[in-house]
Amino acid sequence: MESTAQLPLLTRINARDMLEAIGLGRVKRGRSLLERICFPAAERFAREVANYDQVVGREGLGEGARWILSRNVARVEVSGQGSVPTEGPLLVVSNHPGLADAMALFASLPRNDLKVVAFDRPFLRALSHTSEHLIYMGQREENHIGVLRKAVGHLRRSGAVLIFPGGRIEPDPAVLPGAAEALERWSNSLCLIARLAGRLQIVPAIVSGVLSQSAQHHPVTRLRQLPEDRERLAAMLQIIVPAYRDVTVRVAFGPSIDAENLLAAGRDAGAITRAVIDRARQLIESRPDDWQSVIEGFSAPERR
Repeated sequence: MESTAQLPLLTRINARDMLEAIGLGRVKRGRSLLERICFPAAERFAREVANYDQVVGREGLGEGARWILSRNVARVEVSGQGSVPTEGPLLVVSNHPGLADAMALFASLPRNDLKVVAFDRPFLRALSHTSEHLIYMGQREENHIGVLRKAVGHLRRSGAVLIFPGGRIEPDPAVLPGAAEALERWSNSLCLIARLAGRLQIVPAIVSGVLSQSAQHHPVTRLRQLPEDRERLAAMLQIIVPAYRDVTVRVAFGPSIDAENLLAAGRDAGAITRAVIDRARQLIESRPDDWQSVIEGFSAPERR
């Protein structure tokens, strides 16, 4: 699917998502008018994402991520990149604050063989080149076995796999409370992958700074009652209003964990997951101070 074919579909999906963020997702009467109002912003974002996907097709996932990040965040900074193995089976386990988190990981990981476990969404399916790097997970549990097999198979071929074991959007450690507590909800799936793959390194990662504090506190977000709905509306504002893209995204990688040593020590699923969570928690509670800038990008109007 080329960019021109992607654009109408991505625009429709974006317009629908915008209405849902505002709280009008179930409105039927006058819906076509509402979608037309959303259309200019929806198409602008769709065009950018479609172009990103073309860069992925030509130059790879990392280059595509760097291309779109340079247009949508002020900078990306990384800590601990040197601890990420550049070859051999690697499982990267990250939090999921949303927006630019996956792109920041793609741009920061020194691997060209990355596969990413992601929920099956029409938006992602429309990105044909990006989809080649994704292992889609459906909502039904029987689908999870197939996902597990694909992830383990890639690791056994010495590839790299990225997972978000929280299974949902989590608080941004730099903006919202509860980021460390959210780690406790991480799934034991990471341990199951480690057991089946055997010889591999596990690297915890924490992404922060993806959300704009100003967008999170915009008065319009008070239109939504639930905190998660207000956060979703703020994220939409950040996408469509250039001033709110002036953020510094940070990716912190922890020291790698040898899964084989953990298994040899007889650690059970809970203990292995606990070891990874503890390393990730350290990255939140004792933030690194050795950040290196890897992308200097977007400048918001007021910064010029």
